Amino acid sequence: MHNHPSGDPSPSQADIQMTKAIIDIAKPLGIAVHDHIIVGKSGHASLRGMRLI
Repeated sequence: MHNHPSGDPSPSQADIQMTKAIIDIAKPLGIAVHDHIIVGKSGHASLRGMRLI
């Protein structure tokens, strides 16, 4: 989870790529990444809910 100071909770391409990299690194260690939430002034975005992960 992190925030976007701009207020727009839309995930950037860097957010998506970083999340996928963390998932790939965590999986062999038996760690599950359930979601990545981005909070902004106008609400929040869930990468899992947006089917990006």
